[in-house]
This record gives sequence, C-alpha cells and structure tokens, in this order.
Amino acid sequence: MSLRILLIDDDVRLYEVLATYMGPNGVVLEHAADGPKGLQCLDNNVFDAVLLDVMMPGMDGLEVCRRLRSKSRIPVIMLTAKGDEADRVVGLEIGADDYVSKPFSPRELLARLRALMRRAQPEANAEQLIVAGMEIDIGARTVRRGSELLDLTGIEFDILLALVRRAGRIVPREALLSEAGRGDIAVGDRTVDVHVSHLRKKLGDDPRTPAMIKTVRGIGYVFAKDAQA
Repeated sequence: MSLRILLIDDDVRLYEVLATYMGPNGVVLEHAADGPKGLQCLDNNVFDAVLLDVMMPGMDGLEVCRRLRSKSRIPVIMLTAKGDEADRVVGLEIGADDYVSKPFSPRELLARLRALMRRAQPEANAEQLIVAGMEIDIGARTVRRGSELLDLTGIEFDILLALVRRAGRIVPREALLSEAGRGDIAVGDRTVDVHVSHLRKKLGDDPRTPAMIKTVRGIGYVFAKDAQA
C-alpha cells in the first residue's frame, strides 16, 4: 500500500526534490505552501503522515502542529533548522512525533518516515487484521465474526478496510471511496452514506449509537480505535 504524505513547506524546490525521490519508493507526496493551506488540505483529504516545516512566513509550523493536534493524531515529522534545539523541543512537546534537521538527504527522511509509520500503524500492511471482534483477511477479502462469515460486497469490504487502516482518524466523505481504491465509483455524499449504512447493518453497528463506524457531522466517518464487538 502506497503512503500518501503531505509536505507543508514554503520551499517549492524541496517539494520537487522529495517528490522525485519518494515517488518511485512508494510515497505519493502532495504539497501545501503555507500553514493555512496545509490545514485546509488536511480537512479535505486523507493522508498517512505530515512533513511540517517549522520556519514558514505567517503561521509557522509550531502553530500548525498545535492546531492539528487539537483535532487529529496523524503522525507528524517536523523539519527544523540545523542546531535549532528550542524548536525541536517545543515541537515534540506540542505533539510532533519526530523531527529531521535541515539540510537532510531524501533517503534519511524516507527512512525516518517509514520507521514512524511502522510505530504508528504496525498492522497497516498485515494480511490479517483483528479488530472489534472481527477477523479481516485482506488476501481472501473476507470478514469473519467468530464462525460467521459476513456477506460484504466488494465496495463495503474496501470501505471497511480503508476505515480500519486509519482507525481513530476521520476519513472525509469525498475521500473515502478514493482511499478505498474505488476511484471507478462516482463519489457523492449520498453514495458514500448508502454504502456505510449497509456496512453498519452487516456489522451489527447500531446507527443511533455506533460503536465502530462513527459519523463526524459534515465531514465524514471514523472507525473507533476502541471499538468493541
């Protein structure tokens, strides 16, 4: 599974260099040139992690990290000036997961990013996932609860897997089918809501008080990290 990463940095040249290196290494890198654009991009799309520059005009990276941490646990690597220990300490204190000092090599950054993703999502590339009393076999594309084999359609399975792989993080409606690898399906709020409604019924998840797939009004859905069967 490719990683989708957002770089928030006003250095366009850095983005070009990193995108050229990371693309062939399984990372889709997108770019936001300043803090407000980065936060807006995160509100409207789904990413696996954020690369966040500290020194940006206007809203700096520390403020972006504060605002991001108030609503999301997405992994964040801060990009700091070499020797700027104060920024690194503050960044870690307000919720950054790691930091890399500039200048750095793309190879080093990619290694740190992969290490962070292994810590944050150790099960993301597993062939079998156990969650909320269910066993999800990715290779066989089946979902079992105990001895019961759930009758999910292909789209329902893809949506469930996309949500489970990002458990605890909101997946916007407009991004859900794309994240599920179903770019062939016309995306609309009603389309997604219908598929999620059918999925909830098959999982036995009460839509009035859902324990697994929760609605975030006006935004999308989130699979609860502490979901119980």
